[in-house]
Amino acid sequence: MPGFDPTMLGPAVVARLREALSTASYTVAGVSQRLGEAAHGALLRNATPAALRATTGGDPLDTMTRLFALQVPVPRRAVDRALPGLLGPLVTGGVLETAGEEVRASIDVRPYGDETHDWWVVSDLTPGLDGSKARIAADHVLGVSPASTSLAQLTVRDPVGSALDLGTGCGVQALHLRQHAARVVATDVNARALAMAALTASLNGVAYDLRAGSLYEPVNGEAYDLITSNPPFVVGPPVPEPLIYRDSGLPGDEVVRRIVTGAPAQLRSGGWCQVLANWAHHADEPWQERVAGWVEPTGCDAWVLQRETADLPTYVEMWLADAGLLGAPGYHSRYDVWMSWFEQQGIEAVGFGWLCLHNAGREAAVVRIEDWPYDIEQPLWPHIADWARRADLLTRLSDQELLETCLRRRPHVVQETRGEPGAADPELIVLRQQAGVRRARRVDTVEAALVGACDGDLGVGQVLDALATLLERDTAELRTRYVPVVRDLVAEGWLDE
Repeated sequence: MPGFDPTMLGPAVVARLREALSTASYTVAGVSQRLGEAAHGALLRNATPAALRATTGGDPLDTMTRLFALQVPVPRRAVDRALPGLLGPLVTGGVLETAGEEVRASIDVRPYGDETHDWWVVSDLTPGLDGSKARIAADHVLGVSPASTSLAQLTVRDPVGSALDLGTGCGVQALHLRQHAARVVATDVNARALAMAALTASLNGVAYDLRAGSLYEPVNGEAYDLITSNPPFVVGPPVPEPLIYRDSGLPGDEVVRRIVTGAPAQLRSGGWCQVLANWAHHADEPWQERVAGWVEPTGCDAWVLQRETADLPTYVEMWLADAGLLGAPGYHSRYDVWMSWFEQQGIEAVGFGWLCLHNAGREAAVVRIEDWPYDIEQPLWPHIADWARRADLLTRLSDQELLETCLRRRPHVVQETRGEPGAADPELIVLRQQAGVRRARRVDTVEAALVGACDGDLGVGQVLDALATLLERDTAELRTRYVPVVRDLVAEGWLDE
């Protein structure tokens, strides 16, 4: 929306705004408590009536919630109470606008946070509240979304010297990165997004280096310990009115390929690149092979999880609705153009998932690509870091060294059995992980006993030898057969050092 200019606010105004937001308890917890569970859930579905009923008291928290989250006009006198002395400067900076004795928000200032921080994120107003028709401007800046929170929980949070937020948008990832990175660079092609990210940073009392430009151009020749990106990954044909936050201008999934293949040149040894992505499922190529063609040449360890697969009608309908085109003139023609382009490209579906690359500095990279639409416990980043450590361990150890290693069953592993009551042996044994990627693995008696016996006191070979004696099996045969199984058990997170 024209008129937004955070440079007109100045540090003193921003500091006073921060104090007013904090004093009013305009935080995630404060708003959630004020609205109540049902009304807050409705607001997450972009439905405001329940929240409007819960915010009629007129105190500063009600005023801020109605002004920004619910996007309704509020009396000038209520704004003066909630934001004392700030109405004039915020109108000048394009945060608020007035019409007679009423005040509206021009942009969104939304509570956000993690386990230890209360933050505020600046973005454009949420379009389509209560089903209203809203065409979105090309330079629209998206606020906090499920995609951005997913990436925040995926990103490895070990302390680092430098981090890059590629395509920062309103600055959500940069906020998180600044908590554990000594230096943060955030880039975007959208000047409006950079302005929003700048106000997000100053409103939260943090600083990062904001740069304009596409992909790695703004950081050419630099190297980072951590790169995160929630890029404009929508897979589709060129569109007449691209939305910068989701349409890259590149064909298909090319923007993701370029981010992935360009990452090694920007990563320090031991560094991570973590990306949210869509990728095309082509009729003549399994998606796993397509994505492997991106990650394998990087020389980095890579763990790719496909979380969802969308059929083409669902995909096109979703993104046309996202652009505010549902029911608009030309909707059907836009739909037909998109579907025809998919047919021409041989695309049968679109996958959504996560790519995590680790510059392990080894010749033999470990690449794991899997489809996992099942339950996952967030935050996942500790499990991603553990996966990288285990991948390095398995690469270093020969089979004999692995047999000599003392492993432990990870604490979140449980066992389930099924069979007739009183039977000597169960018909089915399943191991389940109750944390991270909540895997299930059907195992035989030896695997179950092996996992159960690994408590860190005996080497794997010693455990297998004891099982061979107990089960009257050949010791050498059992070792040979189950060393690859042990490698799988470590790789998947059932066993660890």
